[in-house]
Amino acid sequence: MESPGYPGTDPISMPPPLRPGDKVRFVSPASSPDRDRVLRHAEILKGWGLKVDFGEHAFHKRDYLAGTDEERLADLNAALRDPDVRAIFTTGGGKGSYRIADQMDVAAARCDPKFVIGFSDITALHLSFLKNCRQIGIHGAFFAGPNDESVSLYTRDSMRRALMTTEDLVINSRLEEPTSQLTTCGTVRGRLIGGNLDTVATSAGWALPDLHGAVLLLEAVNMYRGQVDRQMTMLRKAGHLNGLAAVAIGQFTDFEFDRRYSVIDILREHLAELNVPILGGLPLGHGDRPASVLVGAIAELDAKAGTLVVLRDPI
Repeated sequence: MESPGYPGTDPISMPPPLRPGDKVRFVSPASSPDRDRVLRHAEILKGWGLKVDFGEHAFHKRDYLAGTDEERLADLNAALRDPDVRAIFTTGGGKGSYRIADQMDVAAARCDPKFVIGFSDITALHLSFLKNCRQIGIHGAFFAGPNDESVSLYTRDSMRRALMTTEDLVINSRLEEPTSQLTTCGTVRGRLIGGNLDTVATSAGWALPDLHGAVLLLEAVNMYRGQVDRQMTMLRKAGHLNGLAAVAIGQFTDFEFDRRYSVIDILREHLAELNVPILGGLPLGHGDRPASVLVGAIAELDAKAGTLVVLRDPI
């Protein structure tokens, strides 16, 4: 039977959950990270009983990138090939993962499935891993919100559940999130695909999987309204949104929501054309207390109940 939202014959793999004693590695496929922040997050993982190491170029800096394309790709592929590394944490997003997302070692990833964890610009990796390696990833990070001074207990627990348990993940919509205004009605099941809107649009035509039957996840940060309008227009008019089962809207952060014509109005206009259930207000993205979800997994979206339930069964 074909998997919703992802036609094909090869099975989609769910990497095994981590156990105490497993090793994780931090790599930087995009922008150069804040070293102190990454080290704080590494301590959280050590507190869960995990071993932590770092890619050779994890803290390199080459203008807005964490080293050359060759260096960043080498670290990613080295982690994919190392049997002792059981999960790969990206140190952050920013810009640049889209430059190497089509060059990962597909054979290594398929031979030894392991979670790749990240969000924002890392969406390009998640999309490419799903399309080319048929592998589920974790959309999330130890991110605390606009100030990133501490990591909330909610965010820690959500990441731990995604990474170290076999539980289904239940994400509840928050009325205080402005995108909750976009919620309509309906209940559907489909494969959860997407992430950062800017990166989804950048990936169209080369890394973006077929979205037929999918639940499309979208979040964004610090964009002009016109950029959102342009990217949604491109995705819709190019046919990438045809056949969607539903849309899950996460956090749209650093937007002016009190404008007469806000980003909410822009999204509502584009989403209305799709005639599918919409669930907004999800704590997924760059806002306060974000959750972690399994991208590429099957999800049940219930707009009336305000829940997105991500299932461990990959088919």
